Amino acid sequence: MRYRTLGRTGLKVSEIGYGAWGISGRQWIGAEDQVSLRALAAARAAGVNFFDTALAYGDGHSEQLIARAFGRDTEVIIATKVPPKNLIWPAAPHSRLEEVFPRAYVLASLEQSLRNLQRETVDLVQFHVWNDEWAAKDEWRATLDAIRRTGKARFIGISINDHQPNNALKALETGEIDCVQVIYNIFDQSPEDELFPFCQEHAIGVIARVPFDEGALTGRITPETVFPSGDFREQYFAGRRKELVWDRVQRICQDLHIAAEQMPEIALRFCLSAPAVSTVIPGMRTPAHAQLNAAASDRGALPAQALAKLRAYRWEKNFYAED
Repeated sequence: MRYRTLGRTGLKVSEIGYGAWGISGRQWIGAEDQVSLRALAAARAAGVNFFDTALAYGDGHSEQLIARAFGRDTEVIIATKVPPKNLIWPAAPHSRLEEVFPRAYVLASLEQSLRNLQRETVDLVQFHVWNDEWAAKDEWRATLDAIRRTGKARFIGISINDHQPNNALKALETGEIDCVQVIYNIFDQSPEDELFPFCQEHAIGVIARVPFDEGALTGRITPETVFPSGDFREQYFAGRRKELVWDRVQRICQDLHIAAEQMPEIALRFCLSAPAVSTVIPGMRTPAHAQLNAAASDRGALPAQALAKLRAYRWEKNFYAED
């Protein structure tokens, strides 16, 4: 496992981090706590030291599993998120800060996360949605000051709305934000346009999420794939979407002369090829997945020729929001 610095925080984080939404027991159907705990342990044994969770993941269940797995191990770096008070993801345009992140609510949510994690402080707390209109609000700045005064979080970040990489640039310009989390993968390359250059110039950490496009880039979702009833991927891959992603993945495999089984490694190494990226956080629901994902770090960035071919697969879509 290789490690990178998370922007100006100075934290040395594993290139492959752990995205803990999939072990929450909500939306991703089939997660079993004992298997999840073994997956967490396998990731840690493989060198993963960065674990990203959220209060909204199973109403804190994901946080509680991380606490069970690692106790008070201070070498484990944990990031969590404050959910929007109105429970609307992503933040609606022109939504009001006081409806989504009022100061007292933010502080209370952080306290609840710390109880779930069994810690007195968390390394990184993130706003789980964002609207850049809030960056100019004095109330938002006061909330950040209050978080820092409590000492309950070492650093503060923003988890940027789905497929809206530029919807945080105003907040970053304030100098108040240490880290951003953003969707970045072979299909969604848009953070490279403006967000990544800004983050590099200003030493802002970048957490790349959804590197597999919810499974599309693993090579395991085919037109015949059937998801468990109630799994959010039923809707995400509704209609012809499974066929569309399968066709693109097959063409990637042909262009790179690889088997479909190699796609997870290629997807992770694509993300790690961006110098702005500090860590990539795939979901890892089994020990085998944890070991395979962690191993991608050892292979390093993709060759320039492979990256050039993958540029052709940029795809402007939003399966979360499209009908």
